[in-house]
Amino acid sequence: MAGRISDELLGSKMFLYGAGRIDEEIERPYVGICSTWTEHFPGHNHLDKLAKAVSDGVYMAGGTPCIFGTIAIADCTIGSGKMPNASLPSRDLICDSIELMAYGSKFDALVIVSGCDKITPAALMAAARLNIPCIIVTGGAMLPGELGGHQIDLCSGPFLQEENRAGRLSDVEYARKDECTCPGSGSCAGLFTANSMACLAEILGMALPGNGTIPAVYAERTRLAKHAGMKIMELYEKNIRPRDIMTREAFENAIRVDMMMCGSTNTLIHTLAIANEAKVHVTADDFADISAITPAVVKITPSGSHFMTDFYRAGGIQALMKEAMDAGMLHDSCITCTGKTVRENLEGVYVRDRSVIRPVSDPYSKTGGLNVLRGNIAPELAVVKTGAVPPNMHHFRGVANCYNSEQEARAGLERGEIKPGQVVVVRNEGPKGFPGMPEMASLIIMMQMAGLGDKVAFITDGRFSGMTSGPCIGYICPEAAVGGPIALIENGDIIEYDCEEGWIHCEVDDETFAKRREKWVAPKPRITSGYLGKYWELVGPSSKGALVKCHMDEDTEE
Repeated sequence: MAGRISDELLGSKMFLYGAGRIDEEIERPYVGICSTWTEHFPGHNHLDKLAKAVSDGVYMAGGTPCIFGTIAIADCTIGSGKMPNASLPSRDLICDSIELMAYGSKFDALVIVSGCDKITPAALMAAARLNIPCIIVTGGAMLPGELGGHQIDLCSGPFLQEENRAGRLSDVEYARKDECTCPGSGSCAGLFTANSMACLAEILGMALPGNGTIPAVYAERTRLAKHAGMKIMELYEKNIRPRDIMTREAFENAIRVDMMMCGSTNTLIHTLAIANEAKVHVTADDFADISAITPAVVKITPSGSHFMTDFYRAGGIQALMKEAMDAGMLHDSCITCTGKTVRENLEGVYVRDRSVIRPVSDPYSKTGGLNVLRGNIAPELAVVKTGAVPPNMHHFRGVANCYNSEQEARAGLERGEIKPGQVVVVRNEGPKGFPGMPEMASLIIMMQMAGLGDKVAFITDGRFSGMTSGPCIGYICPEAAVGGPIALIENGDIIEYDCEEGWIHCEVDDETFAKRREKWVAPKPRITSGYLGKYWELVGPSSKGALVKCHMDEDTEE
């Protein structure tokens, strides 16, 4: 089994010998294994072991593995304090680093071992850009924590606070919440961004069946990694590449199943970015159109009460895809990284727990978990996780209370300025406004713990963490920093939206907005140096996936 690039590598034999390689290894196909391992957080502190398992699989199947690393940054290690905006910009940097290493090393194939927030999207972007045989392996879901007889995760704070206030959870137990919430390795136990993207990798066909839901600490996760290492050699032999897998139909499948499971709002901007690299034309309209006709049948925390472990036991992504296929809602002829079609992968699959995966005939709602809104303050895009919005807030009309940063809004909340009936507007937090588009989870949780979670709406040109729930409308585009209409809203304006009908409107006429625009002054850039300064100059709108401009490719399939 001779490697396609191995002849070129022979010219560097002295270096390969220096790395301990032998002739038999040099003559085999060279398989890069990118590991985003770090000791810094639980979503990644076990990825070194998974990368080694992949390496074993590659070696068993006749390839020569080469493990290398790249950076990893997660929202939960940043928070809303100093430098909260590093996570999203890292997506493009990670993608670039994987591309350059694979290109410069002349790998014949690639397995990317990733996890968390923006890192799995970066892996998928790199796979599409390189277009050499590739499989994604993610770290798996964390087990839920336990406290006071309850299973908990990162968004359980308001619930635990109420249990403590009601006397059902002692002060001693309540003080243990931080150490009990994350019991070990893996991506946080709900369907937040990390697990949503792990699931999307599986739905797209770029990860093996089970990748999205097998818990991180299960031996089955290690076995999956070994199988991925073996399977990549089959993809190499058959020359099955990412763009053969990530077709227009595969992206439609990904959006459809994402709507069925009420995934993170972040899936929208990441899917747009991945599709761009795959040269497939996907827009926010595809999310809107598919969501409008797709029932939501799964609600994992923060949308519901189930955890990823429940989803796994119910059959996981494959069972949900089988439900979609049986209902005629799936393109089942798409090829996947198993070398088989979606339909072939789903043979013998069934739903094991109907309390977790409802039938299409008995959904939580007739429309999908995410909705795209548009209107005079969001002409290009606004996104809401309708599946996590209380029914009484699906349609809302309130008075605008405006803040020019999240920090201002948090201070306003602490001063008691945010009150029931308001629409809290937080701007200058978009891709350019606060370069990097920091997530707003802390502010949302603070409002929920203040008892405002179902009494105020929240709109922003920034983004949310995957653990966000409630009436939160984000990614408003164009953003305030480039003069989008959200910059022109004033305190006291009336804002109304309807999640299910897909609109958002500020009751201000065009003439008034035009007069306000004449007085508007662009905010001074917050960061202009270093990598984030470059990012500020190059990043595009959230409606295009918040890609840096040099990666925005107009040469996509229609």
